[in-house]
Amino acid sequence: MTETEHVSPGPFVPSRYRVVDRKTENSDITTLWLEPVDRPIAPFKAGQFNMLTAFGVGEVAISISSAPGAPGAIEHTVRDVGAVSHALASSQIGDVVGLRGPFGTDWGLESLTGCNVVVVVGGIGLAPLRGAMRYLAENPAPDRKVVLRVGARLPDQIVFPEEMERWREMGVDVEVTVDVADAAWTGHVGVVTQILTELPFDGAGAVALVCGPEIMMRFSARSLIDLGVSPENIRVSLERNMQCGIALCGHCQLGPFLLCRDGPVVPYAPLAAELITEIER
Repeated sequence: MTETEHVSPGPFVPSRYRVVDRKTENSDITTLWLEPVDRPIAPFKAGQFNMLTAFGVGEVAISISSAPGAPGAIEHTVRDVGAVSHALASSQIGDVVGLRGPFGTDWGLESLTGCNVVVVVGGIGLAPLRGAMRYLAENPAPDRKVVLRVGARLPDQIVFPEEMERWREMGVDVEVTVDVADAAWTGHVGVVTQILTELPFDGAGAVALVCGPEIMMRFSARSLIDLGVSPENIRVSLERNMQCGIALCGHCQLGPFLLCRDGPVVPYAPLAAELITEIER
């Protein structure tokens, strides 16, 4: 091999990214801003994910929470639930992590030009939809209304409240509910389907984007269907144990899907309506 020849890194070799900023969203959720040290990953679409490496600890799939095409650092919002996510969430400015990706399917923003959009999220489910919401809020269309319904267990577990207020000011119909209120909470109390009883437009022809715990997605999909949204127009983000990102290891198989390749975003009908009831093994 000559000095000018170059061997491309394999699909399992992460690019190095440096933490340039971080924000503690709540007690167990942190957003990291990452910039490439050398080789950047390819452009991503809203809804896709990356494999993030905490060097010396391991690798985990994390949704991209910034908007596609936005200038500056790429953002990932991490929940501290295990050894790898704890190491990532504990990263400080200047630390280096690894990125592989982007992987998986996306929310299909290019198909939302001429239709109304309902976004339904539970808990940290807003993170995989944050990029889509930024795009929809910042690129209004005269023939499109956007509704956002958010559910959280407790008021202090609501993520991105300042951004939701900005989206509201930009014309998005935003409502938030919590399962259990505290003394300072003045908003809705109850599960997210309790604020999903009507829409400011005809559900027929609308597209719904849904992300959160699977039981929440099942009941939200049923409420959306009751409101006239076609099951084929409901897109859900399914999560399983993604370890390779390139459909080789089989850990994320769900029925006929390898979710790192065929998901995480899939139509609710015809397959997801049945698959969403399958317990992860």
